[in-house]
Amino acid sequence: MTADTSRPALLGGESIRPLGPPDWPLGDEAVLDALREAYADGSWGRYQGGRVARLEQHLAEMHGVEHVLTCGSGTFAVELALRACKIGAGDEVVMAAYDYGGNFLSVHAVGARPVLVDVDADNWNLAPENLAAAIGSATRAILVSHLHGGLVPMREVVELAARHGISVIEDAAQTPGARIEGKQAGTWGDVGVLSFGGSKLLTAGRGGALMTRNAAAAQRARLHLQRGNHICPLSELQAAVLMPQLNRLAHHNARRLHAAQQLAQLLHGATGMTPFRNRPMQESMPVYYKMGFQYDAEAFGIGRERFVAALRAEGIALDEGFRALHVERSPQRWRGVAPLTEAERAHNGTVVLHHPVLLGDDEALAQVAQAVQKIRLQAPLLR
Repeated sequence: MTADTSRPALLGGESIRPLGPPDWPLGDEAVLDALREAYADGSWGRYQGGRVARLEQHLAEMHGVEHVLTCGSGTFAVELALRACKIGAGDEVVMAAYDYGGNFLSVHAVGARPVLVDVDADNWNLAPENLAAAIGSATRAILVSHLHGGLVPMREVVELAARHGISVIEDAAQTPGARIEGKQAGTWGDVGVLSFGGSKLLTAGRGGALMTRNAAAAQRARLHLQRGNHICPLSELQAAVLMPQLNRLAHHNARRLHAAQQLAQLLHGATGMTPFRNRPMQESMPVYYKMGFQYDAEAFGIGRERFVAALRAEGIALDEGFRALHVERSPQRWRGVAPLTEAERAHNGTVVLHHPVLLGDDEALAQVAQAVQKIRLQAPLLR
């Protein structure tokens, strides 16, 4: 019996990738060696085995900052960054209306109120030109995230913040190793944040880090972490597995960038699916944890939920993006100053491709494009 390769797998046809998307994390002998070394020297079970300290030093040197503090999650690192910048009850923090929900909740965790602004039309990341109208007498910080391969023009953000005497917190959880206008992502603001969550480019299952050049901010963060002991630590074992990944981050980022550019070419002309596009910025390089696309259901021919389900049935790790904050959260919990038109589009139209396939070969990339084309051609069957 001949397999039906044209019929969508969601409707019983043969999938493009029968074994499904690539696993993450990948098998890595260097990580295995690090685990063995941590076992052999006993550091894996100690409060202070030296590996966390070495990781913090490595991150500081990589980013050109004086202070790095690791902790138990990237989300907690955002809260810690807010506290390091003395954000508290009654303060306001400006952020994009399309952002990770945990950042919104971190603002509330310190007693502050989010102020939501609209996003860029081409990459659905924070648009700096929308910030000025959102800044009021209670504004104390701007929280900036770089999402889905998108980059926010940070020079404009920090110059505006400096004029108003407010802090900038830069969330580089999705973009470790990215460059933005000549600087590493996470180093433009007063405090930067990294994440080592289980799906991230640098993964330890959980974990995060705060980075700053400001000694006073670092001390405030350190004091918040110490309650007779570190209340939300990264373990020595987690630090051990992160070091070899950090050593190869630049190489892997370059491979993912090249693959994302290839995939964009392969998908060129795929009506209804447009890769996120960054503004022209010198000395800048995006990083791909998720490769973001603007999905137009009407142009493609089927709704986004059905499209994602069909691609996943073909073995492609595609997901819907975040739920926009102005849709997800009660209006009593945030303030807005203008229509959130693009954030609404992002809420309804973001789809993201998980990064492991970008470390694959040309065939793996071609399979993504083939799956999109297959679903587009068979869209009438999936409505």
